[in-house]
Amino acid sequence: MTVLIAGCGDLGTEAGLRFAAAGHRVVGWRRRPQNLPSGIEGEAVDLTGELPAVPADARIVVFTTAAGERTEAAYRASYLDVVAKVLGAFERDVVRPERVLFVSSTAVYGRSGGGSVDEQTPPEPATATARILREAEELLHAIRPDAVVLRLAGIYGPGRTMLIDQVSSGSARIPEGPQCTNRIHRDDAAAAIVHLTTAVPSPGTIYLGTDDSPAELGDVLTFLAGELGLPQPPVGAAGAAVRASKRCSNALLRATGFNFMYPSYREGYRAVLAGHGVRHG
Repeated sequence: MTVLIAGCGDLGTEAGLRFAAAGHRVVGWRRRPQNLPSGIEGEAVDLTGELPAVPADARIVVFTTAAGERTEAAYRASYLDVVAKVLGAFERDVVRPERVLFVSSTAVYGRSGGGSVDEQTPPEPATATARILREAEELLHAIRPDAVVLRLAGIYGPGRTMLIDQVSSGSARIPEGPQCTNRIHRDDAAAAIVHLTTAVPSPGTIYLGTDDSPAELGDVLTFLAGELGLPQPPVGAAGAAVRASKRCSNALLRATGFNFMYPSYREGYRAVLAGHGVRHG
């Protein structure tokens, strides 16, 4: 079958390669398709402009767009507007894919005060960008009630080394108070996209994509320092990248039969430090 990936960047490319390995035709929409590996048919598309024809035989459509910067305007253009335009293209071209999946973020839950969240937790976006993501989810479900929204925790993996870089540079600080974080390795995020669109007969409409181990940020930083052979980072004011504290549950995703290659940050970061995998340009 044909899979269309709208916004075929790093995550979309990794998912696309997995779809292709399973024998599917994969079409990737992105501005610079020459950067796509073989196995994905690239098409030069500016998702903020006029869209080309949707492949008539597209049975799966995946939104893996990413904003170029953390601003309200960038998020609106990259998420809300893209959902509206692609859904409009379905109607224009009289194409009705069997499965539609939109990659969102656990940021829609807001700060949550260190509590546990799952798919039943009401979203309470605390920032303008998170509110736009929630608007995109709502628009998608208003038009395609059966669409799957995959809310991913913080993605790390090849080329996504923010915490490693902070520890290596000496800029990392262990928070003075509790700071629970959630993450998912890029490869597990890509595998979850393929799993939910091809291996689950009747998927739900919302899933949390996060590993098995919500963890205190201080524990993650201490672990990375140990792996790098560096001293434990000092305690200090939390950095600007820390925006929330919550414990995300992946129980519903697990219940579909999905298994993680990297169930915790320990296995995942060891793979990154060992140089496993590449970031797709």
